[in-house]
Amino acid sequence: MKTRCAWCGTDPLYVAYHDTEWGVPVHDDQTLFEFLSLECQQAGLSWITVLRKREHYRRAFFDFDPVRVAAMTDAEIEERLQDTGLIRNRLKLYAMRSNALAFLQVQREFGSFDAYVWGFTGGKVLDGRRGSLKEIPATSPESDALSKDLKKRGFKFVGSTIVYAHMQATGMVNDHVASCFRYGEV
Repeated sequence: MKTRCAWCGTDPLYVAYHDTEWGVPVHDDQTLFEFLSLECQQAGLSWITVLRKREHYRRAFFDFDPVRVAAMTDAEIEERLQDTGLIRNRLKLYAMRSNALAFLQVQREFGSFDAYVWGFTGGKVLDGRRGSLKEIPATSPESDALSKDLKKRGFKFVGSTIVYAHMQATGMVNDHVASCFRYGEV
């Protein structure tokens, strides 16, 4: 039997996410936009809630194509506010569009969102070397700096805790506990 990070529990969706995605370094801009968008939707909720709605978000937000999301009209966003398959929070759904616009601006300035965001870790995965879940912080100096810069660039729902969760999910930091089978794999 494999030893995993305890946070994923036994829910098959959560276990699959832990085993195949969480902590794997991501360098594809559209995937980075998806993770950032979903982290923003999660604010104040559990990640499993968002994970269960992920496929619906993909359909509703053009597979997280930032160009298409940036071009959404108010009417399209209002329509999604009626969609029970989404988290129907007006500020969060409108933030998807404003974050897409800011995302595209970052791409223009840095050549890619990947180059920009990974610059906050020096282009390397930060090794958390955590012995237990209790040792995993909610923020880091890097997430503080990235959060501050994202906010300056017009991103919304990007506090340091959300940004740190994004960094964990996209492999910018390896926060699998050392006893987890994935720790050495990512």
